[in-house]
Amino acid sequence: MPNTALLRRASALAVMIAMPGLALAQAPQKAPIPAANTPAANTPAAAPSADSVVASVNGKPITQGDLAIAADDPALSLPGVDEAQKKNLLVDYMVDLRVGAQAAESAKIGDTPEFKRKLAYFRDKLLLDDYLEQEAKRAVTPEAEHAIYDQTVKLMKPEEEVHARHILVDNEAEAKKIAARIKGGEDFAKVAAEASKDPGSKTEGGDLGWFTKERMVPDFANAAFAMKPGQVSDPIKTQFGWHVIKVEEKRTKPQPTFDELKEQIDQHLIRKAQQDMILKLRSEAKIERTDAPPAAQPESEPKKP
Repeated sequence: MPNTALLRRASALAVMIAMPGLALAQAPQKAPIPAANTPAANTPAAAPSADSVVASVNGKPITQGDLAIAADDPALSLPGVDEAQKKNLLVDYMVDLRVGAQAAESAKIGDTPEFKRKLAYFRDKLLLDDYLEQEAKRAVTPEAEHAIYDQTVKLMKPEEEVHARHILVDNEAEAKKIAARIKGGEDFAKVAAEASKDPGSKTEGGDLGWFTKERMVPDFANAAFAMKPGQVSDPIKTQFGWHVIKVEEKRTKPQPTFDELKEQIDQHLIRKAQQDMILKLRSEAKIERTDAPPAAQPESEPKKP
């Protein structure tokens, strides 16, 4: 059980970094609701400027732009926290950050060789990240997206799909009785809910939805795809037990729409553009490796007596 007194004394920095989940337990501060017909209720508030000062630490300002950068930090993600509370937490975090940074400056932490190496590393990383982000924005265009989509659907071969139901039982004798009941006129879905051992489909009347042949084990798939819509099978044995199958419908699998593939297409375009850019930059740069191991020397043959 956490020490509640300690938590109350914890700084915003500790709360935001070490224990981000704590913010979810705090009661959100509700902003007052303006009257229905007042200007505040009907006029949207203008977005604050990035240069707007929200606080200062020893005379050094903290701006709205500083908060925006902090909000983009994955380590400071606060899902489920309302905007007003999130802003308060970010301001407190930035105050703690500035207080600590100023103390570190006074302690000459920034003058050490190790710190300078870290600073150079993170500067390079941020530069590359922003450069890759710009490349990603250039790569994802409607023309490029639709070109990839058209190429993709052209390569897709038509596939047959079956919409089927099944009832799974432990032995052939039981499966034969069930097949006889259904062929005698009983409702398949009702019998499935009563007798099927498949927990994933029995509550749905044995419904397996649409599937292509390779999604099912061979014996089951071969039987289902050989049947006609409305037909009920004799018992079929697989590694899972004995099945009675009813085929509801058959169709050629529809091609995915552009919207269904858009996210995958965009990720492909981004990865390819960024990879191509890095390979191009490497090919144009003069790169020397000084840590390569020396080439192995061939062993001399022993002298013959």
